[in-house]
Amino acid sequence: MTVAARTLTDQEQRERREWFRSRWERGVAFNRLCRLRMVRWDPDGVEVVLPYVEALSAHEGVFHGGVISALIDTAGAGAVIAGHDFEKGSLLSTVSMSVQYLAPARGPEAVAYARCVRRGRRLHFADIDVMTDGVVCARGQVVVTISGERPGVGDPIQPIDPIQPIDAIEPLTEE
Repeated sequence: MTVAARTLTDQEQRERREWFRSRWERGVAFNRLCRLRMVRWDPDGVEVVLPYVEALSAHEGVFHGGVISALIDTAGAGAVIAGHDFEKGSLLSTVSMSVQYLAPARGPEAVAYARCVRRGRRLHFADIDVMTDGVVCARGQVVVTISGERPGVGDPIQPIDPIQPIDAIEPLTEE
């Protein structure tokens, strides 16, 4: 397992956590495209808001299940990294995920509440609830691994290229 070359101060740990928060919101193209907002990001957990747009729907007014799964993955990994000890690495990958759909995901937004429930040497576990209109519509568990160093940690977050918001994308038409 690769670890950081030196001991990080508490301030450096906080700066890395904030860098990842910014990356989750602005530096990950898919998250930007979906307009995900990190409204809470601390070692105890994260809260991620996904606004509803028709382009993310399965049926009118209902989020697509795959989008809810992506929200669970994003929030679960965020909950792990928001409280992570960066002396143990910063290169994060999802290992497994399970999702239980409990109700249709209707409403103006979906909100994921995630917390890291176990931190291991390399594997970390998070539980996630997703709510729409005050109802838990999905629950998930995410397992991530963190090892090695992610290139560019701490560099300024520059979006790779400008991306249109998902609701600005033109639907396919038959010609």
